[in-house]
Amino acid sequence: MDRLQGLLDAVVAISREVELPSVLRRIVSTAMDLVGARYGALGVLNESGQRLEQFITAGLSERERNDLADTGLPRGLGVLGHLIHNPEPLRVDDIPVHPSSVGFPAGHPRMRTLLGVAISVRGEIYGDLYLSERLDGQPFDMHDENVVVSLASAAGIAIENVRLFERVRVGAEQFQRLLLPTLPDLWPFEAAAIYRPAAEPSRLGGDWYDAVPLPDDVVAVVIGDVVGHDLQAAAAMAATRNMLRALLLDQSRAPGAVLAQLDRALEAVTDNPVTTTTLARIEPEGAGWRLRWSTAGHVPPLVVSHDHRAVYLLAEPGLPLGVDTAQPRPDHSRPLPPDATVVFFTDGLIEHPGHSIDESLNQLAELAAAHASLPLPEFVRALADLHPSDGHDDMAVLALRTPPA
Repeated sequence: MDRLQGLLDAVVAISREVELPSVLRRIVSTAMDLVGARYGALGVLNESGQRLEQFITAGLSERERNDLADTGLPRGLGVLGHLIHNPEPLRVDDIPVHPSSVGFPAGHPRMRTLLGVAISVRGEIYGDLYLSERLDGQPFDMHDENVVVSLASAAGIAIENVRLFERVRVGAEQFQRLLLPTLPDLWPFEAAAIYRPAAEPSRLGGDWYDAVPLPDDVVAVVIGDVVGHDLQAAAAMAATRNMLRALLLDQSRAPGAVLAQLDRALEAVTDNPVTTTTLARIEPEGAGWRLRWSTAGHVPPLVVSHDHRAVYLLAEPGLPLGVDTAQPRPDHSRPLPPDATVVFFTDGLIEHPGHSIDESLNQLAELAAAHASLPLPEFVRALADLHPSDGHDDMAVLALRTPPA
């Protein structure tokens, strides 16, 4: 009963893993625990099923690992190769006298006993699980074989689940990226953007960015986040972005008026969820530039000057879109110096359950100031790589840099 309970606990533990390397390591360590083995390994076969392309080991001491550092992957010969070509459970009481034995490579610890079981995924052999040397010095018995065969069956399902999980994650990320635009040429400005998906593959995001060049060296920039993490949020994001693009063609209205009209239009023709966004216009003014913006419940933009000073544009925010179309939308304005970088981002870049928003905003400002001299594509990549959030939400960053004096 104890062994059965251990097997059930092991299956649950393996099924919790969502990354393939972690699953494979967990399978090896769990099998060793169940039968009390000193050494364990899992050999993953290549597509042809004739040789190993990966070999995960456990139980080796640091010295033993160093001795085997230059050995490379097993070539699938000897007793290991026997299990590859004959995928039936294999128990060996004395490895050196087995007919398939070809000895050990230099530096390999001497092993006497072996228990080998194949792991199948969707009816095909995925790899082989090897255990050696029971801690009590006894050879592996039928009870050991039965429990490891049962574990191998559960392991095959866990491996397939993780592979499906990865395909879902990749598909969701590709779908999300297809909805985001490629930034156009915004001369005389530089611009760069980056999107990172949520850590969980099923969480399609509603984060988006856009930039639209307008006549007379004016650029409109938008960043937004639709509430929710599903197909509806992604579809709402695409509809909102496209509708806003059409409204931006009328240059006579301030950003607040454009957001107000967008809010009314969304209310009239869609059932979109709540959305936060910031809409900004950067336009020439004298020898420099002026930023005009309006915020709908979104995190404030960040301006980093050429001397690496970072300041948030803290101003009265409006309500998110989809809350109350009757409320006014405030507009704000400030001059931009030459060679200044304006950073628009979504809250996925800063949200962390262990930190206050103010703490995360301060960390992001320090990060932006420290990397402000980088070329803009490297700058946004640094923000996305070193962000202060916990990565549970998707994130988008769009940065625009004014021309030098």
